[in-house]
Amino acid sequence: MSTLSELAYAEGRSTALDVEWLHRLAGDGQLLADLAFADIVIWVPTADDSFVAVAHTRPSGAATLFYRDIVGDRVRPQWRTQANEAFTQERIVDSASPDWFEETPTRVRAVPIVRRASDGSRVTIGVLTRHTNLGEARTPSRQQITFNDCADDLFGMIATGDFPDLAAPTAPRRGAPRASDGLIRLDVNGTATFASPNALSAFNRIGFNEELEGESLIEVMTKILPVKRQFDESLPIVMAGRAPWRADIEARGVTVSLRTIPLRDHGTRIGAIVLCRDVSELRHREQELITKDATIREIHHRVKNNLQTVASLLRIQARRTHSDEARDALTQAMRRVAAIAVVHDTLSEGLTQKVDFDDVFERVLKLVAEVAASPNTRARTKKTGSFGILPSEYATPLALALTELVTNAVEHGLADSEGDVEIIADRDDDQLSVRVRDSGVGLPEGQVGQGLGTQIVRTLIQGELGGTIDWHTIMGSGTEVTIEIPLRYIERDQG
Repeated sequence: MSTLSELAYAEGRSTALDVEWLHRLAGDGQLLADLAFADIVIWVPTADDSFVAVAHTRPSGAATLFYRDIVGDRVRPQWRTQANEAFTQERIVDSASPDWFEETPTRVRAVPIVRRASDGSRVTIGVLTRHTNLGEARTPSRQQITFNDCADDLFGMIATGDFPDLAAPTAPRRGAPRASDGLIRLDVNGTATFASPNALSAFNRIGFNEELEGESLIEVMTKILPVKRQFDESLPIVMAGRAPWRADIEARGVTVSLRTIPLRDHGTRIGAIVLCRDVSELRHREQELITKDATIREIHHRVKNNLQTVASLLRIQARRTHSDEARDALTQAMRRVAAIAVVHDTLSEGLTQKVDFDDVFERVLKLVAEVAASPNTRARTKKTGSFGILPSEYATPLALALTELVTNAVEHGLADSEGDVEIIADRDDDQLSVRVRDSGVGLPEGQVGQGLGTQIVRTLIQGELGGTIDWHTIMGSGTEVTIEIPLRYIERDQG
């Protein structure tokens, strides 16, 4: 299925600012559908003066009219005149008589989608249609009447460019309040004129056992929260209905998330909607995740410290060793341990088990250049391209493998000479390719696969990363090693 952006841009009549506005409006499509007890469809104009559907939301508290997704469809002939009138005249247009859709009587409302520009001007960028199922019509409850009134207010704001509000924070992935979770209607003074049963239940759980209607939410907040308790500074503004913000109330071990939507009539504030939801369990789980994340980072930090200690012990032992062969072996072991420590140090600083490998490799490269170079060797190292973000289980073997390759390039390719070592990273959607190239004497015949470092590289690249590795001599001079790692292999393992 095409996305909203793809469909809007394909018609050639929507700008980037228009698409951003439409995305914000579509993000509140569920709220509008639940308040209106109707299907909500967003349309954008086409090159042939018609409309194409770019978003569709079904109501959660009423029967949907569209059992098949209509995103990507052209507007039906019976709706086109109404939609075109709303678009060109910038006014809300209701159907004059019931519209029949697949033998179901419906009522259609077309609302122009108006975007306010930075200079205060207004531009119509699309049409929103509300499709109400009249086949299940029954005497509406007070809650349904209030929900419909709130929907009408929001439709009016959409038609004047007052909704959505780009200054409002975007909805979180989890725990965003919905109309069915609890809704409070405020007047212009911040006094509750209606509170749904779920909203009453949410406030009862945090300690307010009286009726909300007729109460100022700010005064309710002062009764709930302890005097010495610190709270979100935005909470009074949210509870007064003056700003489109979000805040949490915590009391008696319960957390209620609040979202306020100020209601305006042609720019004049007339009240507000406050959506509330008990998110205690979600916040508890988030706190557990934060604690676990902190524990994991502390473990990485301690592992890094322990590895650095081991590397220091190996360095001390190497200095006290009289055998050149033993000293070289200890120095190489120290370098490998230090490379692993760099990966754990990076993981201890982040919030995920993925690392920016470019940062890791820059640090490893400095370490290798310092340790591998002899007094008679001058190596200039250079990295081009980008490795990108890699999961930790792949960052460690790749860092070790590149450590070995760069070390070999400095110690053997540039032995007792001056030259360059270049590392070239090339990443696309399917593969990570890395080339390590030196300007040294070239690869002696039969040398590949004989040393411990080469065997380690083969084991890491082929065995752990599922990649390939190839050594060859550059025409003229120098050696180039090419590594190719399939990213799909990495992603499949991560999934």
